[in-house]
Amino acid sequence: MNWLIHDYRESDLAAVVHLIDTTAELGQESVFSLAECISALTSRQPAVVAVHQGVPVGAALACVAGERAWVMRIAISAGWRGRGLASALLVELERRLIAARVGRIAYVLPEEELVGEGLLNAGYTRQPAVAYFEKVEPHHGPAANLLEDLGGRFLPNDFWAKVAGMEAEKDLIERRVVLPLAQPERAAQHGVRPPRAIALFGPPGTGKTTFARGIASKLGWPFVELLPSRLADEGNLAAALRSAFSRIAELERVLVFIDEVEEIAPVRSEPAQPGGMHGVTNELLKLIPGFREGDERLLVCATNSIRSLDPAFLRPGRFDYLIPIGTPDKAARAAIWARYTNGRADVDVDALVAASELFTPADIEHAARIAAQASFERDLEALGGRAGAQGPLGAGTEDYLAAIAQCRPTVTSAMIEEFDADISAHARF
Repeated sequence: MNWLIHDYRESDLAAVVHLIDTTAELGQESVFSLAECISALTSRQPAVVAVHQGVPVGAALACVAGERAWVMRIAISAGWRGRGLASALLVELERRLIAARVGRIAYVLPEEELVGEGLLNAGYTRQPAVAYFEKVEPHHGPAANLLEDLGGRFLPNDFWAKVAGMEAEKDLIERRVVLPLAQPERAAQHGVRPPRAIALFGPPGTGKTTFARGIASKLGWPFVELLPSRLADEGNLAAALRSAFSRIAELERVLVFIDEVEEIAPVRSEPAQPGGMHGVTNELLKLIPGFREGDERLLVCATNSIRSLDPAFLRPGRFDYLIPIGTPDKAARAAIWARYTNGRADVDVDALVAASELFTPADIEHAARIAAQASFERDLEALGGRAGAQGPLGAGTEDYLAAIAQCRPTVTSAMIEEFDADISAHARF
């Protein structure tokens, strides 16, 4: 049977508390009390929950203090013990802790040991002794220095959850990309090979970069972006690419992102033109197979024009999936607008959705910014410069509609037609 592991949510509290409370006598004790575990959950300390058919069957939680984290409890339903769920939960919890820049992960287990008589005489109460386990994560030293040199970083572990709307794309990417990489052993039992390279294509501003960052956040892997323009500044683009991939190979796990990849892998002309990109494309084609040899590596390339890429670059064996990222549909726009309007009941989100057809997430963000600025300036005018005066705060429906009217959508109908044709010709997922 399969399970899904997700970040702890407030709605999970009762089920997780029940798990902790009912598994304490199954060899899943902890030096942390139930009350301390509840406190950690309610204060949004890192925690993950395993669900089978909608029912929580396992949970793992920790508390973070500086650069050290304490694993407080791993609780597994009796019927799920011995199936690898505990290891899977611990791996997922560790990913969140690493993303939170934790350097040491400690695990304290009860262990029956005799306590010295002198302590008893001194007024101490006998408690189970402990077995102390600690894991050091490589946030410091050569690996951290290399990551810094590459401009890489760990992204907040809630980045994926903050990607508003685009639920169809999120679901596809989570099933095809994130889950096989997060649970490779379980995937292998089903003959699933985790992807090593994917390409995201679609009109500009649709969130391809955001999705790449979200994948890194979800996995807890460092995110390294290679900028073609910056590599070109080094003089020899092919050599710069080769050097960058050579340094990346020293990292244990990493997500590498190349935006506007058509700049370094365009369709090659025959014969090769002097000073053209033929050699750069060839170099990248040679680098990808070596990159794919790592178990915890993912190359994500993004392009606004997939038809501009060399066909050899996109073939199976180099890229596992070619995933379209289009403009948000009505449901997605509603979710995005709800985020920027803070769910206010007095804002007509349906009207904003109808008025913002073809708007990308970036377009909606820009319109929301314009509306917020208009509301802010109106408030200042009403105050007349007098500190402490009160007035209606926040943009209203009319502010948002006026802002939408001022914005020119990034995507045109012609772009959508071209995108639909590209999906038919190139998409692979």
